[in-house]
Amino acid sequence: PPPDEGKALRAATKLAAHMMRICSETTVEGSIWPVDANLRPEGRNGPLVRTLASHLAYYQRWAKTWEFQALLKARPVAGDLALGREYVDALEPLVWKAAERENFVADVQKMRRRVIENIPAAEIDRELKLAPGGLRDVEFAVQLLQLVHGRADTSLRSGTTLVALEALAAGGYVGREDAGRLDDAYRFLRTMEHRIQLYQLRRTHLVPVEQTDQRRLGRSMGLRTDPVTELNREWKRHATVVRRLNEKLFYRPLLDAVAQLAPGETRLSPEAARERLVALGYVDPAAALRHLEALASGVTRKAAIQRTLLPVLLGWFADSADPDAGLLNFRKVSDALGKTPWYLRLLRDEGAAAENLARVLSAGRLAPDLLMRAPEAVALLGDGDGGSGLEPRNRAHLDQEILAAVSRADGAVQAVTFARGVRRRELFRTAAFDIVGSYGTETQPVEADQGALVDRVGGAISDLTAATLAGTLRAVVREGWGDTLPTRFAVIGMGRFGGHELGYGSDADVLFVHEPREGVAEREASEAANKVVSEMRRLLQVASSDPPLLIDADLRPEGKSGPLVRSLKSYEAYYRRWSLVWESQALLRAEPVAGDGDLGRRFIELIDPLRYPAEGLGDDAVREIRRLKARMESERLPRGADPTLHTKLGRGGLSDVEWTVQLMQLQHGWAEPGLRTTRTRAALAAACAAELISAEDAETLDEAWVLATRVRNAVMLVRGRAGDTFPSDPRELAAVGRYLGYGPGHVGDMLDDYRRTTRLARGVVDVLFYGA
Repeated sequence: PPPDEGKALRAATKLAAHMMRICSETTVEGSIWPVDANLRPEGRNGPLVRTLASHLAYYQRWAKTWEFQALLKARPVAGDLALGREYVDALEPLVWKAAERENFVADVQKMRRRVIENIPAAEIDRELKLAPGGLRDVEFAVQLLQLVHGRADTSLRSGTTLVALEALAAGGYVGREDAGRLDDAYRFLRTMEHRIQLYQLRRTHLVPVEQTDQRRLGRSMGLRTDPVTELNREWKRHATVVRRLNEKLFYRPLLDAVAQLAPGETRLSPEAARERLVALGYVDPAAALRHLEALASGVTRKAAIQRTLLPVLLGWFADSADPDAGLLNFRKVSDALGKTPWYLRLLRDEGAAAENLARVLSAGRLAPDLLMRAPEAVALLGDGDGGSGLEPRNRAHLDQEILAAVSRADGAVQAVTFARGVRRRELFRTAAFDIVGSYGTETQPVEADQGALVDRVGGAISDLTAATLAGTLRAVVREGWGDTLPTRFAVIGMGRFGGHELGYGSDADVLFVHEPREGVAEREASEAANKVVSEMRRLLQVASSDPPLLIDADLRPEGKSGPLVRSLKSYEAYYRRWSLVWESQALLRAEPVAGDGDLGRRFIELIDPLRYPAEGLGDDAVREIRRLKARMESERLPRGADPTLHTKLGRGGLSDVEWTVQLMQLQHGWAEPGLRTTRTRAALAAACAAELISAEDAETLDEAWVLATRVRNAVMLVRGRAGDTFPSDPRELAAVGRYLGYGPGHVGDMLDDYRRTTRLARGVVDVLFYGA
C-alpha cells in the first residue's frame, strides 16, 4: 500500500520538535545549542517539516529572493544523507537561476538595508555581525557575486564564504587585493566573535562594553601590549575595510545589469552571441563577434575581467542608437589601454566608470575621437563617486595648468602643443559630462534642468577656449619679446564666445586691441601686435592630433577689409565717427577673455555707451535692425534647408531669440542694469524681471533657445562635425533623438516637438521684434 503522507509528516514533525527541544533545553549540564528553523519556507508561520516535493513546489512558486540566497549554504548534516543530497540536488538549479529574477539585486540590497535598520540604536556601535562593516556585509557581498556569476561559472558554487571569495578572486570577479583584505577582515571578525561567545558560552554578537571584558578579549586574540586600544583599533580598521569594499562590490551597478541578462548569456557561445547581438540591434553581428573574441578570448586575467564586463557593456551599447560603434570604440580603447594595469580594474570596480564609458562610446563620433587621441582620459569617467571627475573645470584651474606649462615649455610650439592637449582632454571631459547628463546612467539620473546643463556646457567650452588663448598669447609673447611686449594687448571675446555660449564646433569670435607702451612708436606697437595675432592663429591651427582652434575676427570694424588689430585710440575714433547699428548690436556680447586686464576693462568702458545707448534706440535704428534681420533670413538660409528645422536661422531658432533679446538690451540696457550682460538667457530673465516681456513669453523663448542649442550640440557629438540642422541619416537622427531624451521609434515625435516649440517662439518674436 502507498505510504500515508499525513502520518509520515506528523511523525517527522514530532521528531524534529523533540530534537530541537533536547538541543535547546537547559539542564544541570547546561544546554547544547538553540536550533533555529526560521529559514524554512514561510518562516515561523510555515510547517516545521515538508516533503521534498512540497519544498520544491514552494521554491518554484512562492520563494523570495533572500530564500535562495540562504540556500547557498544548504548541505545535509544529519539523518538520511541520501535524502539530504537529493534535496540539495533538486533545489540547486533554482538557486543558480535566482539572479534572473526581476529586481534580484535590488531585492538583496533591500534585505541588507532592512537588517541594518532593525538593529537597536543603542547596539549598532557594538554589533559585530549585522552592523555596517560586520560579518554579514562580507557574506552578503560574496553571496551576491556568487549568485550573479555562479550561473555560468561552477567554480563559484561553494557554501563556504572564504572558499567562495578565493574563487571569485581567481575568476577575476574581485580584485586580488580586495579579496585579500576581505579575507583578513572576515577572519579577524569571526575570531573576535568566537572569543566573545566562548566566554561563558553566550550566544551574542555584541562587543562587551566593560574595559575588563575588552582587555580579556584583546589578550585572547594575541594583543598583549595595550589590549583594549589595539583591539578597538584593529576592529575599526577591519570594519572600515569591509564597509568600503562592501559598497564597492555589493552596490556595484554592473551587477544589476548582469543579473538581468537572460539565462545562458553571462558566457556567450558564438551562436548565442550572434543571436543576441541581432536581437539587441547590432547591424553587423559578425564584426561584433570578432571584437568580442579579440577582447575576451584566452585564459589571461585581462580576458577573464573582460568576460565579466562584456555582457553588461553589450546591453548598455544596445541602449544607444549605434551599438556597433560603441563596441568598436570599446575595442579601440581596450587595445590602447589593455596593458595599463588600472584600466580594467577601473571598469570592474567602479560601476559608474563602466557605464559612463559605454554611454560615451556609443553616443556619437566626437567624444570617442577625442578619447582615442589620448585614451588615458578614460580615467576621468571613474574619478570619485557618481563620476565626479566629469565636472568641468573652472577658468582659474585651467589657467593655472596651462600657464604653468607655458612657463616650463621649451619654446612657443611646445607650449601651445601642451595647451591644445589640455583643450582636447577638457573637451572630452565636457562632452562626457554632457552625454551622461543627457542620457543618464544607473548611478546618475538625467539632468532635470536641461537649460542648466546647456549653460554648464557652454560655459565650460568658453572658459576652455579663453584659457587656451591666454596660454597661447603668453607663449608667443614669451618667445618673441621675452616677458614684455612693446604694446599692451587684450583679446575681446565676441558672439557666443563673449556670451559664454560656445558649442563643440564653434570658432572663437574675437576682437584684438592694443595700446603702445610709453615711449613706443605707434608703428612699432602695431607691428608687434599683428605679429602676435598672426603667430597665435598659426600655432592654434597647426596640423596635429589635437583639434584646431579657429580664430574669427570678422566682427572687427570694417569687417574682413579692416585691420586685424587696432589700438584703443583707433577703436575710439572709429566708433565715434563710423559705427553702424549692427556693430552696436554685436558689441552687446563683447567681453575681455585674455591679455591685459586693465586694457580689456577700458575697452568695455569705451563701448558701453554704444551698446547701451542713452534713452535707447531711435525709430530709424530699430527699422534698420529689423531690415538686417529679414535680409539675413532670406539670404543666408542655405538653399534647400527646411526653415522649420534650421536651428540657427530657421523659424523660432537661435537667431530669432537672440535678436529679440538684443533689441531689448539696446532699447532698455541704459535704464535696466540686469540687461547689461553678454549671456542670452540671463538677459532674457532680466527683461522678464523688468516686465519688458511676460513670464509666459520669456519661457517660450527660453525653451526654444535651449532646445536649438541642444540640437546643435547633439549634431556635433553625433557626427563629429558642426551642423545647424537635424541629420538626414536615420541612425544619426536616432542618436540625436536619444541625446534629447527620445527613445527608439520616436524620431517623428522629436521633430514634431521641435517644430511646435520653435513655432510658438516665432509667434513671440513676430510681436516683440517685428511689432506684428
